[in-house]
Amino acid sequence: MKLTRLSLLALPLLLALAGCNLPRATQSSEDLLATAAAQTVAAQLTEVAGSIATLPPEAASATPLPDAPTATSTPIPSATASPTASCINRASFVSDVTIPDDTNIPAGDTFDKTWRLRNSGTCSWTTDYDVVFDSGNIMSGPASSPMTGPVAPNATIDITLSLTAPTANGTHRGNWMLRDANGVLFGLGSAGQTPFFVQIVVGATATPQPKTVKDFVATYCDAQWVSGAGNLSCPGTDTDPEGFVIKLTAPKLENGSTENEPALWTHPQWVDNGVITGKFPAFNVKSGDRFLAVIGCLYNGVACNVRFQLNYRADGGSLQNLGQWDQTYDGAIQKLDVDLSSLAGKSVEFVLAVLSNGASNQDWAFWLAPRIVGPAR
Repeated sequence: MKLTRLSLLALPLLLALAGCNLPRATQSSEDLLATAAAQTVAAQLTEVAGSIATLPPEAASATPLPDAPTATSTPIPSATASPTASCINRASFVSDVTIPDDTNIPAGDTFDKTWRLRNSGTCSWTTDYDVVFDSGNIMSGPASSPMTGPVAPNATIDITLSLTAPTANGTHRGNWMLRDANGVLFGLGSAGQTPFFVQIVVGATATPQPKTVKDFVATYCDAQWVSGAGNLSCPGTDTDPEGFVIKLTAPKLENGSTENEPALWTHPQWVDNGVITGKFPAFNVKSGDRFLAVIGCLYNGVACNVRFQLNYRADGGSLQNLGQWDQTYDGAIQKLDVDLSSLAGKSVEFVLAVLSNGASNQDWAFWLAPRIVGPAR
């Protein structure tokens, strides 16, 4: 009886000791699912880690790791994120403040040439920027000259150089560029590769200037003017929604200047991406002929955004393009000087075209003194 009681008392102890040595019970289905889920997450983390550049191991630290971010935490930017794009250096010609092209200056005389330029890029110019000689005749000017002050984007600056007329008679031209603080040259035009220049004439025996052999303003109503709505009257009226062409004897330009040369005011049809073209009677092109004009937007045409085109048909062939130039109301105008040598000996119908870049509201586009110059006929 005592043995039996003793046995009963020892039985729980024996069972406990046996439990320490017995194999564990088979995992439940819940345990298996939890294990599989953990393995899946580990595999996903391994894939993510494989797609990111390997980082060097960090030194062990006793500092506890932070909790994992929740779904609403701000994501950490990638280490390969692109840096902010650098700014662009561009300049636009506004006007010749002094010494217009082909001014006659006595040999050896000193003169101050001033250009007004606009910062049409996105970089701010500083006094670390320079005006530098590019090519042509330096006219005893400096190889470089620093900016006189800062120029913010869309602001203008008057750049003045003291020059001396050469002693030789003739036409002399000097080309100049700008240089940024990193020593990179830039200038005018959409690519920033065109220099601005000074051109003077020395002496009474200077090279004869080319003659105007075709005046597009004087003969503008001889042209066939067309828009997307059909043929247009010439001259037109500035309220015509189909587009119009009008001669201006003293046009006021977007840079605020009023010109003493006539211009053609051309407005595309008043629709998005509207167009107006003027096809002039055939003209016999000779070697040495050039097309000259100044283009831009008229004063107060603040919504102006257009594309100018000089097109042509040679000997009755298909319509071809000689050049195109975009203009907006930014206070800058553009001089055109197009060599027509490739058309020498051909009968050419020139076509002046203006296209709206989007909406046509206030697309008050002008062609100032469009003409062809060359040897006298």
